[in-house]
Amino acid sequence: MLLWLNGAKAKVYGKQNLPKEGGYIIACTHNGYVDIFNLGVSLMPRQIHFMAKKQLFDITVLGPLIKRLNAFPVDRDNPGPSVIKIPRQLIKEGKVVGIFPSGTRSTENVELKQGAITIAQLSKAQIVPAAYVGPRNLGEVFKRQKGYLIYGKPFTVAGGKEARDESTDYLEQELSRLTEELKLKITK
Repeated sequence: MLLWLNGAKAKVYGKQNLPKEGGYIIACTHNGYVDIFNLGVSLMPRQIHFMAKKQLFDITVLGPLIKRLNAFPVDRDNPGPSVIKIPRQLIKEGKVVGIFPSGTRSTENVELKQGAITIAQLSKAQIVPAAYVGPRNLGEVFKRQKGYLIYGKPFTVAGGKEARDESTDYLEQELSRLTEELKLKITK
């Protein structure tokens, strides 16, 4: 709501690439907190369920907010079965799971973690790669910086470790390609 009121709602490209029904994974670049809100708004009326590091749930204001945004905690230091079980169940229920495969906010290319690929492989769900460029925090939103979001074509992951490694490489390349495509669209 704040994004709309302040005119910072992201311009979205490639929305036709989103599956119309069933559960799937959105694997998006992550460079701030605002990308989370713009992803959620862009999917409305569908809701997205985000994986979030468990420490965020302990922050006074942020914890309750991300719970309301359908986030569920992940212990990155001690990942247990719930890291896979919760998103697989959500996908089975036909819900959308949002994962930031870099595992952290960054404006630089960082090596991707294999969580999104592993979950897609085990749940046989599609992954939709996505890239976001725009405001990273509320200060930038209040300065009326515009956000941009692009969805790539969904793909599936075959079985086996080799397929998982290849799919991780593909996702990394696709996120970089989408980011560059989005930057070109912004400058036009």
